[in-house]
Amino acid sequence: MMSKCAAILCADGTPLAWVDSIRYLGVFIVRSRKFKCSFDNAERSFFRSANALFSKLGRSASEDVFLHLVNSKCLHILPYCLEVCPLNKSDLRSLDFTVTRLLMKLFHTSNKDIINECCVYFDVKLPSEMTPVKFERFVCRRCNS
Repeated sequence: MMSKCAAILCADGTPLAWVDSIRYLGVFIVRSRKFKCSFDNAERSFFRSANALFSKLGRSASEDVFLHLVNSKCLHILPYCLEVCPLNKSDLRSLDFTVTRLLMKLFHTSNKDIINECCVYFDVKLPSEMTPVKFERFVCRRCNS
């Protein structure tokens, strides 16, 4: 059972509303006992942009061309600010499955081995592979500044 929080008053005397999530610099921070981010909006945006590519290209473009466009136009949406957000294994699996689901749709398969081979062949990086690299670059930039 959730306890009701006391109202916080702004400088002008109006109460500050309690919310379940807030968007700050493009990252959705959700209510939790620990600092937690939600990636649902990033996943929706990724699928929206990938489906827009599907609708424009249809099946006229090869898989190589489509995946190159996804890499350059859509894939940057998912790992946005992941280097500063605390991620657990379920968050990473969810983000990985977002990319995997797109590949399943593109290659008409649900076989995980085939999808893994396609990732290697077409050089598609999953968010769980990109996150440690981005985090290391982030820490290096912070140490150097």
